[in-house]
Amino acid sequence: MNLKFGLLWPFRNPEFAKVPWTDLYRSHLDLISDSEAMGYDHAWLTEHHFVDDGYSPSLMSIAGAISQRTTRMRIGTFLVLLPLHNPVRVAEDTATIDIMSNGRFDLGVGLGYRPKEFDDQGIPSAERGARLKEGVEIIQRLLSDEMVTFDGKHNHLKEIQIVPPAVQRPHPPMWVGAIAPKAIERAAKMGMHFQCTAPVESVEHYDKCLEAAGRRPTDYNVAQLRWVHVAPSREEAWENCAKALHYTNKKYSQWFAEANDSPGDDQGLDEIKSVEEIIRTQHFDFFGEDSIVGTPADVAEMIADYQSRGRMTHLVMGMAMSGLAPNLIRNSMDLFSRDVMPHFKR
Repeated sequence: MNLKFGLLWPFRNPEFAKVPWTDLYRSHLDLISDSEAMGYDHAWLTEHHFVDDGYSPSLMSIAGAISQRTTRMRIGTFLVLLPLHNPVRVAEDTATIDIMSNGRFDLGVGLGYRPKEFDDQGIPSAERGARLKEGVEIIQRLLSDEMVTFDGKHNHLKEIQIVPPAVQRPHPPMWVGAIAPKAIERAAKMGMHFQCTAPVESVEHYDKCLEAAGRRPTDYNVAQLRWVHVAPSREEAWENCAKALHYTNKKYSQWFAEANDSPGDDQGLDEIKSVEEIIRTQHFDFFGEDSIVGTPADVAEMIADYQSRGRMTHLVMGMAMSGLAPNLIRNSMDLFSRDVMPHFKR
């Protein structure tokens, strides 16, 4: 199977590279349109709330805009923080975008982890797992054009059927993002495709959980998220993106420390390299795997290494790094599409 290549679009606007919000959205929507012409398979959207750099809080609005500026590439969420949302609203938005895109939408959902996003809105973070489980069942049934009555702990529906229905049958592809073993097991039990931000060993666990649930792993997709930047020379590549990588990792480390869901989450800030050290060592670990930075040959070799170590059907690439200038993003996209992608498309 050919590896599918998609780009992650967080629409972040950090202080060190601040531009007017209208300029940021215009330039990134232009880049997404360009990515389709370059041969990318997916535009993936990602969600957070109340972040000072504007990390995109409104995925479905952006997905609707992309549906009108593209004709071939798929549009997906990596991911919707489902416990924060009304599942009926998510199902209706999904069906609407699926119609607007003529059946090109993928819905990825996840738990979320930042306490501020939950507790400060009166949604106890301890309820995330139960809300996700109920929400996925409701959305899947609604998108399958069922008349749904549901009496759960967090949702109470009486004879709900969404109109108009989604284009894709039995429903648009549904994914779950997970890091913790328990969350990965939940994704497999629910029969969802897997969005992974953890080391490749997580996929082995997912596949074992699928088999334990009586499912065939080959029937399910695995999307791996990696930070990627390509330039003509290795030195230029690291010079271009070191500040953006440092900034992004620092933010995630702060959020993981606040959540402290897993052992070691509160120690991530102690291990972040400085910008200068990143450039000097030409190496940066992110979510337990190396960032993919360098020449086209370097990048192709690293992707091949990932493929050799674990199952992966989709590579989700964070090329639109926080604070990276649009021309540098576009140059990286162009080099990748011309000199890397053909190695993996047969």
